Amino acid sequence: MDELPIGRRVAYWRGRRKMSQQVFADRLGKSKSWVDKIERGVRRLDKFSVLYEIADILEVEVQLLVGRDPERRSDALNCIDQVEVDQIRAALERYDALSAYFDAVPYPPMLGDMRKAVTHAWLTYQYGRYGMLTRALPKLLRDAQAADAAYSGDDQGREAAHLLGQIYQITSSVLRKLGECELAWLAADRALAVSQRADDQFLAGIATTRVGNALLAMGRARSALELNVRIANRLAPGGGNEESPARLSVYGMLLLQGAMAAARSGDSATVEDLLDGAQEAANRLGGDHNHYWTCFGPTNLKLHRAAAAVELGDGGRAVETHHSIELPAFNALLPERRAHHMLDIARGFAQIGDLASAGEMLLKGDRLAPSEIRCRPIAHEVMSDILRRTRGAPSSPIAELAEHMGVGI
Repeated sequence: MDELPIGRRVAYWRGRRKMSQQVFADRLGKSKSWVDKIERGVRRLDKFSVLYEIADILEVEVQLLVGRDPERRSDALNCIDQVEVDQIRAALERYDALSAYFDAVPYPPMLGDMRKAVTHAWLTYQYGRYGMLTRALPKLLRDAQAADAAYSGDDQGREAAHLLGQIYQITSSVLRKLGECELAWLAADRALAVSQRADDQFLAGIATTRVGNALLAMGRARSALELNVRIANRLAPGGGNEESPARLSVYGMLLLQGAMAAARSGDSATVEDLLDGAQEAANRLGGDHNHYWTCFGPTNLKLHRAAAAVELGDGGRAVETHHSIELPAFNALLPERRAHHMLDIARGFAQIGDLASAGEMLLKGDRLAPSEIRCRPIAHEVMSDILRRTRGAPSSPIAELAEHMGVGI
């Protein structure tokens, strides 16, 4: 990439963002002919103001356009970049299970070591350290795939499949948050497939929510709704199904994700119906727990009520729900959940025109889990909206956060 002319690099990233020359030109306020000449090198791109605008539209750092790789920071706040996406994609393209059909896998990873690695990956995700996680995922995927290929047909085989299914779920979740929706769908679909070999309905149920989330991120709200509700009905307590904490948690999360899909479709009646069902499950559970890494319980339910209200365009109701959450219960949640909620409520405040409070929610979320705010495309959209609608210069903390996020003022 460094050896390509700048116009070719612009064309490359425009293609990665799936933008036509016309759409790209419209966003720049230029003609399609101007874009074509820049990409072919007929016209020079020598104004830094235009270069920064192009980088903002393409959601890349300016260094990538001018031919210098962006510096990698050693901390956990570094967001995912194309190198990491390609490495994760390469890991997902491995088919070790098929190779093992012909040849034994030499020196497979120990399952005890894999269990520790998977637990650490979940905690890294739930603490919102996405940069650290994406750098670790390629090796985790390869190790989990090798273990799954090596152990089969017994308890070890089921455990190896279970661990691989969890890694696929983690991969799907972090990729979706960072805007790589199609790759997130692939990982979620793999998680759903491998859960059958793990012989665990609850693992399959949570994998279903990951598939639904990926579908929703790709604009397939109705498909996401139907999938979540169908599997929720099969896992529902009663009718021969025991009422265990794990079942209640997985069932409740399926209903919550179904409610989010219904909200995206504008189906408020279905939203309320599904949230009421999840409320009943949360009441039976009796508290906030993290069975199957769901964080399901009464508090997370309120967070989803607020998020669904935002999706329905009812920012006032979202803010009202936010104020009803008990602070000790909220503070007991892991950072990713709390920062995600702050981002949702920032959107809610923006909907009702309270831009100062919207900005404050982004700042609070950034203090809890910086990657949740600095690395997510939806957070960039909220910040851009706040900056665009704020009269005069934004406050110093907001301006500083916007700079860290790479959002232009």
